[in-house]
Amino acid sequence: MQGFVAAGVLGALVGTAELMSRYRDRPSALLGVASAWFYVLLNTAASVGVLWIIRAFDWRFGSNAPDQTAALQVLVAGLAALALFRSSLFNVRIGDQEVGVGPNLILALLLGVADRGVDRVRAKDRSQQVTRIMRGVRFERARVALPAFCLALLQNLPEQEQQDLATAVESLAASEMTDTQKSYALGLLLINIVGPDVLEGAVTALGEEIGVRVSSPGRQQAPGHPDTDPLTA
Repeated sequence: MQGFVAAGVLGALVGTAELMSRYRDRPSALLGVASAWFYVLLNTAASVGVLWIIRAFDWRFGSNAPDQTAALQVLVAGLAALALFRSSLFNVRIGDQEVGVGPNLILALLLGVADRGVDRVRAKDRSQQVTRIMRGVRFERARVALPAFCLALLQNLPEQEQQDLATAVESLAASEMTDTQKSYALGLLLINIVGPDVLEGAVTALGEEIGVRVSSPGRQQAPGHPDTDPLTA
């Protein structure tokens, strides 16, 4: 019985880790999303089921020691959900795209539902945070300096994410939105990567360099201060 509990816990941790990696700026938002809990429970059930199959067929993975065999069985079962939900039985071409048909399709559907659930939970909060932090920031001044400053504060951001951010910022620059609208959109892009605390710290540090007013010599107003007027294009 202890083995099944351990395998289930390991499977749940695998599912939780994947979800948290998708919402790094605020993983606590997952707590209020039913589909996220269902995804974790599905990983738990898959790990327990795999352990039952392993023991039913008496797979020992080359070990003869009882304790070592039990540990290996639990480890394999606990991590099995990670491989199971990423496998496809065959591919089907739909238009110009190949779609894998198999357990990975279930994963994609569940993660899509979780994404929409988290977005609904966070939408109002993120809107308030971004407009408060980015109020007074000029996009043309901040488009290079603010992303560069935020990324410099992070030491382990993958190169691909940095390139994706640069591409998104260039698309914003080419759009026909006002400077204020672009500034808020830039804030949303950055808050997804660095979170609200880092973004607010970066805006505060850059201050007038990116358009935020200074209340007195040598002292910058905090982003979103009531006396700070939005700077428009």
